[in-house]
Amino acid sequence: MATHLTVTGTTHLSPSLLRVHLRSDDLSAFVGSEFTDRYVKLVFPVDGRPLPEPLDMRALRGTLPPEQLPVVRTYTALSPDVAAGTLDIDFVVHGDEGVAGPWAARARPGDTLVANGPGGGYRPDPGADWHLLVADESALPAVTAALADLGPDAVVHVVALVDSGEHEVALPVPEAGSVTWVRRTTGGDLAEAVAALAFPSGRVHAFVHGEAEVVMRRIRPLLLRERGVRREDLSISGYWRDGRTEEGFREWKSALAREEAAG
Repeated sequence: MATHLTVTGTTHLSPSLLRVHLRSDDLSAFVGSEFTDRYVKLVFPVDGRPLPEPLDMRALRGTLPPEQLPVVRTYTALSPDVAAGTLDIDFVVHGDEGVAGPWAARARPGDTLVANGPGGGYRPDPGADWHLLVADESALPAVTAALADLGPDAVVHVVALVDSGEHEVALPVPEAGSVTWVRRTTGGDLAEAVAALAFPSGRVHAFVHGEAEVVMRRIRPLLLRERGVRREDLSISGYWRDGRTEEGFREWKSALAREEAAG
């Protein structure tokens, strides 16, 4: 279901993370959406071409050449309030790189955006003994939503990768929680930081998302094989892959799924 959104303002959370505040006359698509990693597919027109109404991406792929198709990017939808018609989306901004980041950097009140969704698949299990949240900047919004969903007595460990200290953001960590910031500028490595973490006793429910090679090739086997995390207690996926657009990343994920099914 397509949701039409209008920008009401923006807030810089860090030099590279920008929160765009949005409203809609109809957020009914979010009724019953309880996943903390809820995501939407944002649709950006190409070369100023207006989006057709109603928007049907599947139909467009059958009628338009690839270079004329709208660009679709996936983002976490934060704090949707169906009654008020408001939600927030955090964008990682690196200058003119990409499509969505530059749009967000230029966004002004009154600008519009179309979103399809939401989807999702993770919410912290209140029955777990403790929680592990691992992310780079792309997954920090979902980590923020997960932390806000946890109770005040929850035991949670966050391991987050950012460029430097000035890129660290405020997180709603419960009193019994902790955050380990990993910094690229000082040679920090997300997988090594997870490996060095002292695991408490009891059942862990883990959310691990970020750059695909790091989380899928390095952190996943660490947790499943070395730490003994149960597959059903692990939400893990790449949100992006270094050097690839989202279209190329989807192709890589499909190839990875085929590789795993064969092996």
